[in-house]
Amino acid sequence: MIPVILSGGSGTRLWPLSREQYPKQFLPLTADGSMLQETLARLDGIEGVGAPLLVCNEGHRFLVAEQLRERGIEAGGILLEPVGRNTAPALAVAALAALEQDPEAILVALPSDHVIGDLEAFHAALRQGLAAAGKGAMVTFGVVPDRPETGYGYIRAAAAEGEVRPVAAFEEKPDRGTAERYVASGDCFWNSGMFMFRASTYVDELDRHAPRILGAAREALAKATRDLDFIRLDREAFEDSPSDSIDYAVMEHTDRAVVVPLDAGWSDVGSWSALQEVSERDPSGNVVLGDVLLRDVSDSYVRAEHRLVAAVGIRDHVVVETADAVLVAGRDHVQEVKAIVEMLRAQGREESAFHRRVHRPWGWYEGIAAAERFQVKRIFVRPGGALSLQMHHHRAEHWVVVRGSARVTRGDDVFLLAEEESTYIPLGTKHRLENPGKIPLELIEVQTGAYLGEDDIVRYDDNYGRGP
Repeated sequence: MIPVILSGGSGTRLWPLSREQYPKQFLPLTADGSMLQETLARLDGIEGVGAPLLVCNEGHRFLVAEQLRERGIEAGGILLEPVGRNTAPALAVAALAALEQDPEAILVALPSDHVIGDLEAFHAALRQGLAAAGKGAMVTFGVVPDRPETGYGYIRAAAAEGEVRPVAAFEEKPDRGTAERYVASGDCFWNSGMFMFRASTYVDELDRHAPRILGAAREALAKATRDLDFIRLDREAFEDSPSDSIDYAVMEHTDRAVVVPLDAGWSDVGSWSALQEVSERDPSGNVVLGDVLLRDVSDSYVRAEHRLVAAVGIRDHVVVETADAVLVAGRDHVQEVKAIVEMLRAQGREESAFHRRVHRPWGWYEGIAAAERFQVKRIFVRPGGALSLQMHHHRAEHWVVVRGSARVTRGDDVFLLAEEESTYIPLGTKHRLENPGKIPLELIEVQTGAYLGEDDIVRYDDNYGRGP
């Protein structure tokens, strides 16, 4: 059984904590590990699980690789989508890649940003699915509903003996009355977005029901290039694929679809209210994280990331503070957070995509101060990490090492800097910063010049395959 971890989401409903370039699957929202790491960890203890395949946005590739490295997980492959094309094409390239390794491979497709509370029940459902998939079924996992939810699609099961039942229909997100009827029937389950099938079965069903998707996936993988630990799918071929979910492309049309009931404390954590439901609460019903003071507050989610947050006299609210943004929303309006992100994008504001701390393959940097013609950054370089050999047309830089040691290339000179030592990089000078030591390198960078944007970088050489 080969896990296929789908990690292409942007998690906009959890803004400002989740951003386009650092979405919710990379955040530790409900456990010590990130949601991606927890997704992989919950497969521990299941016999016969192979190395996972991961499908992710090209821009998230180093986040994925670093989170796997932190947990000592070796991937069977990290497939990079040049553009988003939904789950059917993503699983198509994963199935084709798996078939290159094992023609009998059974895939279990798991979104990287879900929560499951009962691992024993989850493992039992996987075992049921594995038995059905081994016989050629296309398995979907239907969450046993505990309320009439209007935010999820439903799976209607046909009458049959046993736990695993044929799928009668996939239902769209219902209104309240329809959801109540679904739950009362006992035959309807929430659509979890998790699937299991033989890779060869999925390819056959794509060939029958969505041949354009299969053709594009074949070409994108055949023309893919390897870059470090990544498999870069061919952009032109992958862009030619229709954008469609596995539900619409295959599952609604195949005669092999079956549903395995899943009663395991599942949540897709699709909003702040959903995150509140799966988090530990105090006696007043509040979820409190960080430096928070409350008075006369109940049934609220209050999270402070960087400073003290105080709240007085509120109920059923969400308050989330980050270094550069604060969200205040009524719990019954949290689905509208996505509209705020769209407003930010329309205004060209970076808060939609980036945190103040921006992650890079060599470490991270964060802004400390900025004004006309200058800005100050804190830079963190992992041991062995190296920034690209680069040059700026419009800014000069002054570096001060505060921790660790730095190897600096400045023009034709290469030299070491120790703690409390500094150097100056004149405008137009080729330069590079490296950490040759065994502890992290931290420094303060002061930039000065007429233009200080991140796009003022000319790269001459880069250890991570990033272009100019």
